[in-house]
Amino acid sequence: MNEFPIDAVRAKFPALERAKPFVYFDNAAGAQLPQSVLDAVAHHLLDINVQRGGRYEKSRDVDRMITAAREKVATWLNAGDPSEVAFGMNATSFIRLVSLAIAQTIAPERNQFVITDLDHDANVATWLALKRFGAEIVWWKMRDDGRLHVEDLLPLLSRKTKLVACTAVSHALGSLVDVAAVARAAHNVGAEMFLDCVHYGPHALIDVQDWDCDYLVCSGYKAFAPHMGFLWGKRAKLLALPTFREEFIPDEPPYKIEAGTFIFENVSGMSAAVGYFEALGRDLSPPSAGQMPRDHIATAMTAIRSYEQSLSRGLLDALARAGATVYGISERTRADERVPTVCFNLPHKHPADVVERMAEANIGIRDGHMYAPRLMGRLGLAMDRGAVRVSLVHYNTLDEIHRFGDALKKVAAGA
Repeated sequence: MNEFPIDAVRAKFPALERAKPFVYFDNAAGAQLPQSVLDAVAHHLLDINVQRGGRYEKSRDVDRMITAAREKVATWLNAGDPSEVAFGMNATSFIRLVSLAIAQTIAPERNQFVITDLDHDANVATWLALKRFGAEIVWWKMRDDGRLHVEDLLPLLSRKTKLVACTAVSHALGSLVDVAAVARAAHNVGAEMFLDCVHYGPHALIDVQDWDCDYLVCSGYKAFAPHMGFLWGKRAKLLALPTFREEFIPDEPPYKIEAGTFIFENVSGMSAAVGYFEALGRDLSPPSAGQMPRDHIATAMTAIRSYEQSLSRGLLDALARAGATVYGISERTRADERVPTVCFNLPHKHPADVVERMAEANIGIRDGHMYAPRLMGRLGLAMDRGAVRVSLVHYNTLDEIHRFGDALKKVAAGA
């Protein structure tokens, strides 16, 4: 495989050049879009901005776009059937839809839901709300290293466990979770596994067949696409979910899951974002007979994962030089256990003040509770202060990290 082509990659993202000298280091709150995604959104709005399901050609173009987008996303996920992919507004609404449907199937003999204190509140509060339906909540707690360990999950599971809900990677600490092992553990007691993959999408290869999760939610806005969300689920699981659809709407996926008209142009952009990964993979490997789109995506995500580990090491080095307290994995030798998303604080500095000072240096980072109140509690951080988060993706560079580190040292020194 060729060396990661960072200059060619950055050239595909027009926002990076237009924003100079600003540095995008808040990608966990939303990444920039490649030109191909912008073109796809513009094409939809300019040429086929009509409702689907009509008998005229432009409406049929919308139908074809949605079908193609399902196939693209299914390929990205390594799903067995495009009908397992449902489009909508965001991941949170899908978590809520699934949780309310599962609530209708709770029975006393299997009513326990395992949730974590590492997750985004969207994958916590939606399950806590099921207590009114008879759900019992069991907490799988992270260790002091900022990671969820599967060996801590195993004693929590029993024949009463109905579902385990967790993230694939922490949106705050950047620590990865062994989701395939989680799914195996859940299935061993007859439970289901629900996976929040929103933060994982831009960083590494998703594989729902290898992981064997039962449900997965993701969003486009972190993965170089517009704001939208989608749900994947095993077809048999989606067929069994009780939803709100009336008789004249097909009671089968994806239609039974999709609540109303979603934003078509954003779905077109999501499809193009998967196409971006595929094109990157083609550029990174020599032509080979028999290679399929999934092969190219895997090549791209493997290269991104390797390159981002170098970013993680550089970022952790910069934070150490500034005297920052890093929450979770702080050793550069353990970069393979994380993505380049880091929460930290500077001694005797308010997180908001740090972020303001970095903004003055044209570096965009974030402060606050990161929508993870239980995580903040575990870290001993007040909700009204929280931490500083810096979050990188594969279009960021080591030069940007050096600039970030120099600016952060000045802030730490009070200069």
